[in-house]
Amino acid sequence: MVSVRMVYLSSSAIRAVDYDSSSGTLKIWFASKGPYTFYRVPPEVYRGLINAYSVGTYYNRFIRGRYR
Repeated sequence: MVSVRMVYLSSSAIRAVDYDSSSGTLKIWFASKGPYTFYRVPPEVYRGLINAYSVGTYYNRFIRGRYR
């Protein structure tokens, strides 16, 4: 298992994420809930999330409703 350490984000919506590149498992801790686990998330989507200008907007546009 290749796991990235917890990455804390400066976002009002999302506090932290953790990504396992071997399985594509992304865990997201929201400001009020979490973690939520998303499966088969490509590494470029994870990188896009942690580098996004607006993390919440990126989540809504590229992750929400696309991964289970």
